Amino acid sequence: MSFIRSALRLSAATAIRPASVFRQAAQRNYAALTYSTPTVSENPTSLTAFTEEELMLKETVARFAREVVAPRVSAMDEAEKMDSDIIKAMFDNGLMGLETPGDYGGAECSFTAAILAVEELAKIDPSISALCDIHNTLTNTVIRKWANESLKEKYLTRLATDTVGSFAISEAGAGSDAFGLQTRAEDKGDHYILNGGKMWISNSAEAGIFVIFANVDPSKGYKGITAFIVEKEWGVEIAKKEKKLGIRSSSTCVLNFDDVRIPKENVLGEVGHGYKYAIDSLNEGRIGIAAQMIGCAQGAFDIALPYMMERKQFGTAIGNFQAMQHQFAQVAVDIEAAKLLTYNAARLKEENKPFVMEAAMAKFMAAKVAEKASSYAVEWMGGNGFVRETGVEKFYRDSKIGSIYEGTNNIQLQTIAKIIATKYQ
Repeated sequence: MSFIRSALRLSAATAIRPASVFRQAAQRNYAALTYSTPTVSENPTSLTAFTEEELMLKETVARFAREVVAPRVSAMDEAEKMDSDIIKAMFDNGLMGLETPGDYGGAECSFTAAILAVEELAKIDPSISALCDIHNTLTNTVIRKWANESLKEKYLTRLATDTVGSFAISEAGAGSDAFGLQTRAEDKGDHYILNGGKMWISNSAEAGIFVIFANVDPSKGYKGITAFIVEKEWGVEIAKKEKKLGIRSSSTCVLNFDDVRIPKENVLGEVGHGYKYAIDSLNEGRIGIAAQMIGCAQGAFDIALPYMMERKQFGTAIGNFQAMQHQFAQVAVDIEAAKLLTYNAARLKEENKPFVMEAAMAKFMAAKVAEKASSYAVEWMGGNGFVRETGVEKFYRDSKIGSIYEGTNNIQLQTIAKIIATKYQ
């Protein structure tokens, strides 16, 4: 300890030899690469240490997914439609108001608990997981954080108990460049008139409440973007339901707005601050998508591994062949790495520490791992993996969305690179 103190007290006037210059540069760069600032903890624990409440929720959701969701997954995927009984059951079991305060009918869980719930649902069905995640980490979150008390009382209670929510920002010309949106809300005194449309909007077929982003003053660019809480019955039109490769029972629709009248009191937060709310919510939402993807990877893995231990060729289980063992060992390592990135990002967010880069890393890694794990799972099971009966091919189809929505893989890499660059400039 005395050596460390002495080192810290070295005089700034001390002559620096050339070798020391390189050592200092290396130390500076090492510090820059330690992205999350280390903090002191009296009782440091592993990243898989959870509170009793978090573990109880994780186990409860896992049981719900196995007993309630699993029997209907195949039928929902074939019909490309969410089972309304399952949606009701999710409300009845408190899964649609995970972080919502008890005063509004929510479960008042931690953010990490919500992430664990999303993961557990995805192990059985990434489509159901998507509905839960988008409803909780985007729609509920933006209202909980930025709405006034009147709007919270009016909408958080409904969102926690009986009404699905949807977060509508993407448009035909505003995908990765979300702030290029063209939907317009015109101020008419005591109300706004909404015109335009949205694309790729998740949960929209089932939703009764929408958080819609529109520009109230295009001359201000993105600083004119404002968020509104809009009820479906006010005129939100479902113009088209997309037919997708994966997460097929999770609805993704085109929305049209034709002179939709929005009361002035339904402005969410402040006029012109919508872009801030969108960025904030999407950064959190990426951790939710990471959880969905690690659940997807684990779900495929959990089906394929028992098969490999039972299926025999050349007189032995195929899981005993070294080449196969190396493959599933590597996938297990990748899944664990993605989990730790995700749990770390969740804890950083809870602790009000910078987490944007960690969230991007988690989503990027988890999306890659989900594709890899589910692809291998299909191969490991051979013909039985390729047919729909076993369910593995569904995880493979479902995995692809992870590298697209709530920020493509390239957007995640760009986010990570920008933050790293600032540490070296």
